[in-house]
Amino acid sequence: MSAGPGESAPRISDDQRSPYTDTRDLTPFRKAVVRTPVRGLAGNVGSVVTGLMAGRAPGTLAAEGGVPRLGRVGIRASAKRTKSVHAAIFGSTDPDRLITLARAYPGWAGVCYLMAGLLAYAHDGHLRASELLQHGLSLRNDEEANRYAAMYLAGVVTRVEVAERIEVPVLFSEEAVFLALSHSLRETGQAEAALAALAGLPPSLPLALARCSLEAELGRDAEVVAETEGLLNADDLAAALLLIRARSLRRLGAYSASRSALQEVLRRRKTDFTLRSDALTDTALLLLDAGRKTLGAREWPRHKPAQLEAVKAIRKDAEMHELWDREYGRTDDD
Repeated sequence: MSAGPGESAPRISDDQRSPYTDTRDLTPFRKAVVRTPVRGLAGNVGSVVTGLMAGRAPGTLAAEGGVPRLGRVGIRASAKRTKSVHAAIFGSTDPDRLITLARAYPGWAGVCYLMAGLLAYAHDGHLRASELLQHGLSLRNDEEANRYAAMYLAGVVTRVEVAERIEVPVLFSEEAVFLALSHSLRETGQAEAALAALAGLPPSLPLALARCSLEAELGRDAEVVAETEGLLNADDLAAALLLIRARSLRRLGAYSASRSALQEVLRRRKTDFTLRSDALTDTALLLLDAGRKTLGAREWPRHKPAQLEAVKAIRKDAEMHELWDREYGRTDDD
């Protein structure tokens, strides 16, 4: 099992240095989404329309194929518990309803707290989500609750933010719970605990992106570089991970390797426009950093005006990109 959220993340062994290689035929992950203000608005409207068409009330948990229909349950007492929990999971927007059921039916407490945590996470209640998910992970379910979860919760979809502006829909699984927990801890300023929450999950590209994003935030650039060695731009998740690698290399002073990573982001034409734009901005910033390192204050006057104007243009372009990101590109994260 994964390390507890308060434990230190273990060192990564040599055979785990390629976390982006997922050898499973079936994974709980669906296609990633790179969020922008327009795309975020369209996604919210689309999810409401899709939910209504699937018979789901706005704000409730989403499920692939719509809300599963509850089949016949054996004995009467068991049927009452199952129906109550099922209605609270798929028909309510209030986590407190599930918490009340957890106290009424101790054998179902683990399931109820986990689903309450995922519901709070879906509503951006990160502090409460982290508390509910951690508590749910500490509880054991009885066999009836486990059978229900395996039969009816497998299609529940949680949109987890694995890195800035990168969301991945994840089916109900260990990955969904721990990735949501990690993001919630990160949003509440607990970066070390967020990284520890990811320890022990099966290798996958979303996991690698979440982990490397946290390691970069914690200043562990050498670890980011080691874990992303040999990565190619196969899809948008890989492109986002290459951006993190390039920034870590730039901070380490490895400008040539950083430029190679950015070129790999730009190589694939179908890479999301936002990621390509970030790569171009980072390329400009890389040239500025390299210029500052190679040109001292006394050397600037010796260079031709055309060269100085080119550097000024690069700086202005980079500043304009950063200003656009602050004003428009990241408004969906507020």
